[in-house]
Amino acid sequence: MIYIGVLIAIGLASGLSIYLAHIRIPQKVKGLEKAEELKSILPGINCGACGYPSCFGYARALSQNSDLVTKTPCAFVLQDPEGLGRLEKALGVSLDAAGMSKKALIHCTGNSETVLNYSGIETCKAATQLLSGYKKCPFACLGLGDCLKVCPADAISINPEKGVAVIDPRLCTGCGLCVIECSQNLIELVPAETRITFLCNYKPLRNIPGRERCDYACTHCRKCYKACEDEAIVWNKEKAVPEFIQEKCTLCGKCIDVCEQHTLADFTKWDKAPEPERVIIRAAEGSGGCHADIP
Repeated sequence: MIYIGVLIAIGLASGLSIYLAHIRIPQKVKGLEKAEELKSILPGINCGACGYPSCFGYARALSQNSDLVTKTPCAFVLQDPEGLGRLEKALGVSLDAAGMSKKALIHCTGNSETVLNYSGIETCKAATQLLSGYKKCPFACLGLGDCLKVCPADAISINPEKGVAVIDPRLCTGCGLCVIECSQNLIELVPAETRITFLCNYKPLRNIPGRERCDYACTHCRKCYKACEDEAIVWNKEKAVPEFIQEKCTLCGKCIDVCEQHTLADFTKWDKAPEPERVIIRAAEGSGGCHADIP
């Protein structure tokens, strides 16, 4: 009976402690309810493209700083008018989906020739472990499709002639997953309203013995910079490459005309061009190789 009494006393004491803790300890962490509301609006795929490990992590950050939504917007919400409206209401802000939208751009023309015979695992991530890949330019796109496999919009294909990844901005949602996946750091998210693009990623300060830029790489001649009459091009002295102020660009095309290396391109022509009639190499799901299909 003594033992039973002791057990009953312990149980009562424990129950009383839990009850008191329930009354005195806050039921919700400050700001958690707001974070949960925002999380219900987000896609919930935890892709990490926003810079946070999960949609809840991003929602938690938004609950503490609503300005973050304009700096690192969720591309999937921008594509969903209903979700965008709910997010605006939850944050108490007005969002311009068109102005915030971005597109992925690959800084490579794909003209770098192959100089090494690679027979390892058919992924860019694996191939870069051997002298930064097997092409003449150590910063070239390897075209093995790592970015293609993670693209949820099917906006990336591989040009079989040049062995380079190609992104169709008409399909790209700007989610940024390909940016994270590219082991060569060739892909950048640019504003959807971008006019002129720079298609080179060669870094002369990181030369590898026996490797060099391709024949179509930027030669840092500054002709594009000098040709621009609208002051829309700034020359980055540290990187020795042109940078564009898209707001000032009138798309006159003079910089494209003077570029003998063809590293500049009109980004807006994608919206006017017909569907490309070319063979597209797509990675075979669950296999180490590729197969071709014609759209």
